[in-house]
Amino acid sequence: MSAGRSTGERAGPLIAARGLNTYYGASHVLRGVDFTVGEGEAVGLMGRNGMGKSTLLRTLLGILTPRSGSVEIDGVEMTRAPAHVVARRGIAYVPEGRGIFPNLSVRENLLMAARAGIDGSRAWTEERVLATFPRLAQRLGHGGAQLSGGEQQMLTIGRALMTNPRMLILDEATEGLAPLIAEEIWSIVRTIKAAGIASVIVDKNYRAVTAIADRAVILVKGAVAFEGPSAQVRSQPELRQRYLGV
Repeated sequence: MSAGRSTGERAGPLIAARGLNTYYGASHVLRGVDFTVGEGEAVGLMGRNGMGKSTLLRTLLGILTPRSGSVEIDGVEMTRAPAHVVARRGIAYVPEGRGIFPNLSVRENLLMAARAGIDGSRAWTEERVLATFPRLAQRLGHGGAQLSGGEQQMLTIGRALMTNPRMLILDEATEGLAPLIAEEIWSIVRTIKAAGIASVIVDKNYRAVTAIADRAVILVKGAVAFEGPSAQVRSQPELRQRYLGV
């Protein structure tokens, strides 16, 4: 049994969205989207800019409410649940732009998020997070605003892990980072996957995403245009050119 699933919970997808139609005002952004993530599965969510990826993430997280369709976590209806209720089901979010608390120290940023997982586990302690992110261990007393961009991203991921999540949503986690720092982040994402935490990964680097993700989902104009093994995205340049422009 994987971390986070309590005894007696039914088998099935960790998170399942069906027929999502989400709007911004009069603008119809998501168009009938189905999207699932299994326990421990890594899914690469891909697509050109403006195709609905962030809107889908925000709908799954309860930040946006779809006009129609459903979101379930462990088979429990969560479509209109507020974001904090979704988070307490073990769904952690690493947002684009990081969102750390700049006036808090590294340690304070970590400890303010610390809590047991949905099954009571505390596998991700401060000590484990700092062992995973040695750079942060060297900067515990530094304020968030004093960190480099890469260190801030590590802190954001570390803070999410302190919630002992079952699933981590990463929205453009390597955007704007130098290649060596970005590779550190990808190494950490691989470590998280190996620990059995499910993930949804949005990033422009399709090579890195598909090297980690078990499955890829590509959105085009708010609808699912492709869903299949990540290896298929890597091996078919015509598919990448058609849907990703790369």
